[in-house]
Amino acid sequence: MDELRRKGLEKMNEVYGWDMPDIEGNPFFDLTVEHLFGTIWTRPGLSMRDKRIMTLTAVAALGIDDLAEIQANAALHNSELDADELKEMAIFLTHYLGFPLGSKFDGAVGRVVAKRKKAAEKGEGEDKRANVDAAVKMHSGKKLED
Repeated sequence: MDELRRKGLEKMNEVYGWDMPDIEGNPFFDLTVEHLFGTIWTRPGLSMRDKRIMTLTAVAALGIDDLAEIQANAALHNSELDADELKEMAIFLTHYLGFPLGSKFDGAVGRVVAKRKKAAEKGEGEDKRANVDAAVKMHSGKKLED
């Protein structure tokens, strides 16, 4: 594995808060790992929290529920934002994006918070498999095998 790919996978794991599998032979995944995570997410100048807030804002503006859930869960996992801050983001963004997109983002945050609370009450960790599956599907179009 070359240095850029290693660096990209390492940053991808940090951004998502779990170990992302290395999917070889998929040009889209290769570009995502090596460029987005190996080059863009590793640039200095913005904190991880800043980058997370910007990413959450962008996915909220586009109405991308699955990525909003992945990013909100990772923000909670990495302690970059807490549940109250994510809810405040939804309220704030609603006034710039409009009610349909703001409420869609609020719903994604609510689902993540509820899943994490339910898992904590059961004494279980996060549902990492669902998160990894969603991220793999988003970045490569593939679903992991059980």
